[in-house]
Parts: sequence; structure tokens; C-alpha cells
Amino acid sequence: MSGSLERMKAGEPLQALVAALQEDGGVIVEGLLDADVLARLNAELDPILEATSPRREFLNPALAWFFGERTRHVTGVTSKSPTFAADVLCHPILLGICDAVLSPACARYQLNLAHVLDRGPGAEAQFPHRDELVWVHVPRPHPELQVASVIALCDFSADNGATRLIPGSHRWPLEREPKEEDFVAAEMPAGAAVVYLGSTIHQGGANTTSDQWRRGMHLSYVLGWLRTEENHYLTTPPDVARSLPRHAQELLGYAAHDALASAGGYLGAVELRDPVDLMAEGRL
Repeated sequence: MSGSLERMKAGEPLQALVAALQEDGGVIVEGLLDADVLARLNAELDPILEATSPRREFLNPALAWFFGERTRHVTGVTSKSPTFAADVLCHPILLGICDAVLSPACARYQLNLAHVLDRGPGAEAQFPHRDELVWVHVPRPHPELQVASVIALCDFSADNGATRLIPGSHRWPLEREPKEEDFVAAEMPAGAAVVYLGSTIHQGGANTTSDQWRRGMHLSYVLGWLRTEENHYLTTPPDVARSLPRHAQELLGYAAHDALASAGGYLGAVELRDPVDLMAEGRL
């Protein structure tokens, strides 16, 4: 375990980013979003968040406890932010990392979750967790199931609740309990991201400020043969998906998972065809 997270620039070689991610379980990528993309994305999110209350209904009580009552949420971001759909979802650095980490275990990967979390003053630290345990029924050992990121949409500090990771914890046995001194806060400027593996222990930090909202986006990708946390067919239905680039449609799960090249079968077909082809032909 390194005891720290490596910081790299977005323009550095992709192989170096992947190597740091696989070594520590997480890496900070500075400058992932340039100033223009960041400004447009925040401008699209501003009115949504201003109309959003931290108090909301959740799928179950555990989610309500996990997120607490001091966080504003924006879900289904692909259908709500044109900038996200055009410039963030298909970001070449994030997809390049997914190509290296996820592609060996699937025919294609897909978007798992795009979720803005605006954590207000008084937000408590999240319970330390591994994102991959959403798919707890996948037998172990297994390949990496997920590549995740938290993108800073404002400056992240330890005081306002920067994401905290435990470097090296992707190699820990499940029964090992984390200690406070194991965590490293991903302090970073707006536009940067901390990218981490689904097997890495992490948590959203406590916001101990009196007046700062810590706006960040959880953006994650998962093996194409797993069910995603967010139902993209409903959050981004076909009438919206038709207007998006084909690659975005594929990431949203509108493409079939065709594993013929690996001597496997297909998942997600429509009329025995690839849905994105039918969409391109105007038949879906």
C-alpha cells in the first residue's frame, strides 16, 4: 500500500494512468474536464439542484441512511445534461481506462451510474464500502467488475467532504476492517477526478464546513453482462437516446452484448438484432 494517491495530469500517457490505478486501486486525474466543459455542465446542473431538496424518497431505508439528509441528488444525468451526454459520458480517458480494465472480461462495458451528489454542510461521512458489492452474488474470485470515478464539480477539500479512499485496499480480503489512518482524502481542484476500482474501499467524507456545498459526480462503468444500478432505459428512454451519439447509446445499454468472439452468446437483442442498429435504421 502506498499510503497516498498518485496525481497525474489528463494529458499523461494512458498506460501510466492505468498502471497507477491498478497499483493503488485509485488515481487522481487533474484536468479531466476542461474549464469550458466544467462551466457548461455546472450551468446545466444549477437550476436542477436549486429546485432539489436534500429530503427525498429512496428505494429502501439503507439508501436513505447511506446518503443522509444533507445531500442533494441529480440522477439520470444523461437525459438532463447535454454537456454530460456529449463531453463526459464518452470521455476518451475514462473509456480508455475501461478498455484496459473491463474489456478483458466482457464483450462491451456500459454505463453503470451517473449521479450528481451535492453534499451540504453537516453531511456525515459515508460508511466505508466497495462499490462492487452491489453485485455480491458474483462468485469470487472474479475480474474487476467496475471502474468508477468521482468528478469534482467544485474544489474538493478534506473539510468539505472530499472522497476518501484506502490505497491498496482492492487487494484486501473482505474481512479486513479499515482504520481511520488508512484513508487518503482525494483533495483536488474542480475538473479533476479520482478514478478507482470497484474493489477499492472508499467513502464520501464528512462536510464539516458551515457554508460550502461539495458538488461532485459519481460516474461509473460496469461489465456489460451485469445489471446496472440505474435503469437507463427509463431514465434515458428511446425518444431521448435517439438524439445521442451512437457510442453514448451503446454505453447506455442500447447495444447488444455479443460475445460470439469469445465463444459466448448474446444479451439484449431485439428481434434478434442489435438495438442500436435498429435505432440507426429508424426502426426503434
